Parts: sequence; structure tokens; C-alpha cells
Amino acid sequence: MIPSPIRTVLSSIEARRVRALLMGGQACILYGAAEFSRDTDLAVLASPGNLARLRSALADLRAEVIAVPPFEARYLRRGHAVHFRCQHPKAPGMRVDVMARMRGVDSFSRLWARRNSIELPDGARCEVMSLPDLVQAKKTQRDKDWPMLRRLLEADYFLEGQTPSARQVRFWLRELRTPELLVEAAERWPAACARLKQRRPLLCMARPGQQSRLADALAAEERRERQADVRYWAPLKSELEALRLERVRRPANLLQ
Repeated sequence: MIPSPIRTVLSSIEARRVRALLMGGQACILYGAAEFSRDTDLAVLASPGNLARLRSALADLRAEVIAVPPFEARYLRRGHAVHFRCQHPKAPGMRVDVMARMRGVDSFSRLWARRNSIELPDGARCEVMSLPDLVQAKKTQRDKDWPMLRRLLEADYFLEGQTPSARQVRFWLRELRTPELLVEAAERWPAACARLKQRRPLLCMARPGQQSRLADALAAEERRERQADVRYWAPLKSELEALRLERVRRPANLLQ
């Protein structure tokens, strides 16, 4: 169940016809993986027209930027997140985080083509990032994202595992993070597993009795993704620090 303040945010996004996809913790909830989150995380199309519509939706929500960077297309296109706080009476204090580009994630046009459209209890439409794209977006350096990834994938496997499509089978073999389920999937679909071993070498260990080795390989895979995310964010973090310093210095400069 999506809390009422978040539904208010999503209704404003829909009313203004903003091309935006729900991601983050609220999307995880919709996919069956419980997570406590008061924020609304959105992937958006960073075109002039769409950002103008987003600006109108944020004005409806009485949302203001609460940190660096400012709400400008150039920062979104470089991969920064822009953070807002809403003051609308139906969404007081609600934080909205907006991004247009993420490490390892496809362009927005492809994300939009693969989206899931969900109708909320109040009749509003909610455009949600597809599960495979959400999984990719969650491969960050943050500790909390990796247990959530595991739960997301487990929930999908248990929900769809009886009669999956070939695409779902490939997705699980590429992404599952639970050793026991990887062993089970490799046994159920050996041909698909064999085809994916070059892409994901740890599948060679997806055999009964190898769960311990497989767990170590999954941990190493996680470390590589975390390190890649650290490298990706290093120049962006430097840019944010420069923006923060500039903002601190600006009042002093005005007094000179």
C-alpha cells in the first residue's frame, strides 16, 4: 500500500503529464519487497518540455529544492539527483528525489518503453520502472540496497516461478542473489544456464553442494558493483562539494 502523501505526489505527476517513472523504495513495495520509505524517487525525461511539466507539478506540491545541485537540466543529464521537499497540506514534508541518468541503466526512452503502468486505489495511474531496470538501478554502493535486491528477486521468483517466460528465466539466472535459488534455477533450466555462464561465470558453481562457494562468488560480484559505483560517483561528488562551497561563500561575496 502506497501512503497517501506519496499518492498525492504521483497524482500531481500524472495530472501534469510528466514523463516520470517511480523507482526506489516505493517501487520495491509495489513489486512485493517490503521496505520502509517516506521518499518518492523518480526517474524523469530530461527534455525541456518534460522538465517544464515537472516544474509545474512540483509547484502544485509546493516543493522546493533542499540541497545542491539546483534544478537544472545540465545536472540531471550528468547523473546528479535533485532533491525537493513538499509543503502541500496533503504531503507535508514529503521528499521527492529526481534523477535522469543512472550508472548502468538504459536511456529514459528505453526505460519508458519497458515500464509497468499500475492503477492506484484512488484511480490515479502510476508509471513504475520495470523490475529488471529497478534491479540495475539498485546496484549501488549503499549497504541497504543489496538486501533489498535479494528480496526483490526472491519475491519475483516465488511469484512467477511456476510458469515463467524464457525472458524471466534469463533474468533470474543473471540476477538472483540467493545461492539456494540459483542452484534450483540452474537445475530447472540447464540449457539457459549453460548459455549464460560466460556472461555470469559464477553460474558454473550453481550446483548442489556448492552453495558456500557460490555465496562467496556472489559477495565478490557485489563488491565489484559497489566499487564501480564509487568510481562513477567520485567526479559527481566532487562537483557537489564545489557547489556546496560556492553556496556557502555566496552570502559573504554579496556583503563585499
